[in-house]
Amino acid sequence: METIAEVDTLVTPDKIHLMIILNEEDNRNRKSTEELEASMFKVLKSLSIDLEKSLSVVDYSSDFKKYFLAGQKVLKTKMFSLILKDAQTVGKVMAGLEREEISNVSISKTEYSKSEQLLLELRAKAILKAKRNAENMVAPLNQKIGKAIYVSDLETAFITSQLQGKVAGVQIRGASSIYGSRAKEDIMIDFEKMAFSAKVNVKFIIE
Repeated sequence: METIAEVDTLVTPDKIHLMIILNEEDNRNRKSTEELEASMFKVLKSLSIDLEKSLSVVDYSSDFKKYFLAGQKVLKTKMFSLILKDAQTVGKVMAGLEREEISNVSISKTEYSKSEQLLLELRAKAILKAKRNAENMVAPLNQKIGKAIYVSDLETAFITSQLQGKVAGVQIRGASSIYGSRAKEDIMIDFEKMAFSAKVNVKFIIE
């Protein structure tokens, strides 16, 4: 007796990656990269974010990436990756950085930290569903399902959709910074739930 079963679920991402780029030319008051970095640290510490665990430098061989503007001035850019756990904190961080004239902030990736465990649970549920389906199919014949003699994982995956060609399922509301003014309130961010699914093929002995 062969049956195929599939189960799926939706979860809210709890690992949100922000890319923060500090650039001397990206602020009105022409603050140095060092000053912008100090301002960034101040904002993150005010929100009780663990900098050692959540913040890392994204670069090549050194902390600073230097390049020339019109062959004259050397500009310094520093990039950071910040990992946060929820949309509310992301909104507070983005608004706080915007108030400090740090506006080059983007959401680069969203993840679910327990995805591997979730997929294992979904696979187990799919196998149980396959067994129930098999039992229901042989019940009218007054027969029973015996041991499983074959189990195949047809598809266990994370499914998502892209929104505006960027990070999947991100919507930003109330972001005054987008229109050029300083963000007086926290930016409201909604994350589309992430879809996970498991599909199995199981063969049982009919008793």
